[in-house]
Amino acid sequence: MLSETRRSRRVARASRWERGVVRMQARGIANAKASAAPSTRYLGGNPTGRGRLWCARFMNMVLERAGHRGTGSDMARSFAGYGQRVSGPQVGAIAVMGRGRGGGHVGVVSGIDASGNPIVVSGNNGNRVRETPVSRGRIYAYVMPN
Repeated sequence: MLSETRRSRRVARASRWERGVVRMQARGIANAKASAAPSTRYLGGNPTGRGRLWCARFMNMVLERAGHRGTGSDMARSFAGYGQRVSGPQVGAIAVMGRGRGGGHVGVVSGIDASGNPIVVSGNNGNRVRETPVSRGRIYAYVMPN
């Protein structure tokens, strides 16, 4: 077991997502690590191998690697009915958002910015995995994996 000093130093160097997971675990939120599954090691890349429309595929991949069953769909809106709905952004929650002309987008909340907008890790954001703030008004569902 790491000494408390070494652990706090490691957490201080961690990403916003990892710090959020540690905060969730400290508050006793069950299965926090699996709930906030997207690893920042994917940032900047495309681990799915698809050229287009892969945000939901990325989300399913992340959930499966964390030991959860995904939706099995390549449609972002399939996550609106997945898991347990929560009323607002929480670290580890899946954010389902609109993208105009009937399209959608999905990602995982890794934090909240100073304006109250969720910071989301998502695939197919500029054709890569990115962590960016998203306007609260764009998100129509937050769900936690079961």
